Amino acid sequence: MTEHPDPGLARLQRRLAEFAAARNWQPYHTPKNLVAALSVEASELVEIFQWLTPEESARVMDEPGTAHRVTDEVADVLAYLLQLCDVLGIDPLDALAAKIDRNERRFPLPGSGDQRTED
Repeated sequence: MTEHPDPGLARLQRRLAEFAAARNWQPYHTPKNLVAALSVEASELVEIFQWLTPEESARVMDEPGTAHRVTDEVADVLAYLLQLCDVLGIDPLDALAAKIDRNERRFPLPGSGDQRTED
């Protein structure tokens, strides 16, 4: 994993790894299991928004109980994603930066004269 000027993400990944190691959970933290858990947690986040109107969804953080649920599910999704990246040796910030670079090439600003390219 590449170190970044803000070590917050790397520090959180280490904390997650230490938490799992202290409980001997590493045998269960296979890429397959982590992706499945990530999907479940993402679905739990979707469930909160499932039947809301667009307007209601924009105000979801206004109600403390719902805001707490959303915050917890976002944390769960991020935790499993960071653990997956750790197990696979992916630097999530480098991966995101590279993806943004590719998207900027694929989808140039309107009126820039650049043609969309496939990546």
